[in-house]
Amino acid sequence: MAFESLSEKLQNIFKSLRGKGKLSEADVKAALKEVRMALLEADVNFKVVKKFVADIQERAVGTEVLESLTPAQHVIKIVNEELIKLIGSETKEIILQPQGEITVIMMAGLQGAGKTTTAAKLAGKLKSKGNTPLLVACDVYRPAAVEQLKINGEKQNIPVFSMGNNLSPVDIAKAALEYAKKNHNNILILDTAGRLHIDEKMMDELADIKKNINVNQTLLVVDAMTGQDAVNVAESFNDKIELDGIIVTKLDGDTRGGAALSIKAVTGKPILYVGMGEKLSDLEVFHPDRMAGRILGMGDILSLIEKAEAEMDADKVKQISRKLQKAEFDFNDFLEQLQQIKKMGDLGGILNMLPGIGGMNLPAGGLQPDEKQFSRVEAIILSMTVKERTDPAVLNPSRKNRIAKGAGVNISEVNRIVKQFEQMKKMMKQFSGMTGGKRKGGGFGGLFGGGKFRFPI
Repeated sequence: MAFESLSEKLQNIFKSLRGKGKLSEADVKAALKEVRMALLEADVNFKVVKKFVADIQERAVGTEVLESLTPAQHVIKIVNEELIKLIGSETKEIILQPQGEITVIMMAGLQGAGKTTTAAKLAGKLKSKGNTPLLVACDVYRPAAVEQLKINGEKQNIPVFSMGNNLSPVDIAKAALEYAKKNHNNILILDTAGRLHIDEKMMDELADIKKNINVNQTLLVVDAMTGQDAVNVAESFNDKIELDGIIVTKLDGDTRGGAALSIKAVTGKPILYVGMGEKLSDLEVFHPDRMAGRILGMGDILSLIEKAEAEMDADKVKQISRKLQKAEFDFNDFLEQLQQIKKMGDLGGILNMLPGIGGMNLPAGGLQPDEKQFSRVEAIILSMTVKERTDPAVLNPSRKNRIAKGAGVNISEVNRIVKQFEQMKKMMKQFSGMTGGKRKGGGFGGLFGGGKFRFPI
């Protein structure tokens, strides 16, 4: 989970501050020393950490904070503000050319960073906003690179321009630009070759493309899991070809997050997107304020709602919400809702967007769901008859035994699911109106229940 380790440590530090009530200058300095260690352990650049902590200390030891009725909150507020400033201050987007002109985007990066996949995801994102992107296969070195781009393009329903691997990337880019003009594509995304490491030939090739083609946006794709190496790579690329923005991939697999926290400060270039999974929707626009909220355990409700609205079937969510309000929620609806949640991607990532949950050490069997158990729950429900799904009250021991055998589970699991389903039904009925109807698509309609509900998986 992105920033999991850092988030947990920071929240523990803030918890200890809250427990002190009135703060002394020594208390603040001691807490900031722990913050410094937490950031260094998260693989944040040393110089970045030094300045970050110094900036916080300068603000946090002032009279306004120390004499405040809630000094701990003041310190947390300052940390939040400085963290937002560190990672970008404001949300930056790809700048597109005026209508009628073609925007040329050049994707750069090392092999293994996920550049080709990200190029297709980006094309899909831009297409969803009414654009007509064209992917261009400019990697003439890596075996099957062209085929990979075509496969990824098909997944996003994006056309791919290729001319094999016998021509130079410059010639391919030129030909693609002419093709785009004739076919009314307003965005050209050049998927360039990567290398195992930075070399002069690679940089010269990218510079050559920029010399011969009017590249409007040069984007670097870096792998979050490479930590400080990603920062060094970004700095080298920026020095050689001048970047316009950065996309950080595999952030969902990096518990530290040091690269994402360091890149803007080291290169001066904004992070535009972060990769949080395999799906199109998992390429998220990078909102510094929302990301800071996730790190500090404040959640990211806006991104969660946007993700839900993009991935979930609005009509089905509305339908379930109406059933909840009328106490008509059954196992068919429960199965449907589980499947809708699955569409949103990694469940741990979803929960990390909820205030107070990100970075928590959740107890076994608590709110944190085990994704591997989804199939078992589905098997249990699918082993029920139509009557049993619509009227759970008929589930006697004999029926439960048959369901357990059909699903290949112990009867205790069936009993647990049935019991927790009834609890969920009651709680979701209570909470269904709290968020539903406030946004298009009926909000979550009680998607996550509330109170002390535990996912029945």
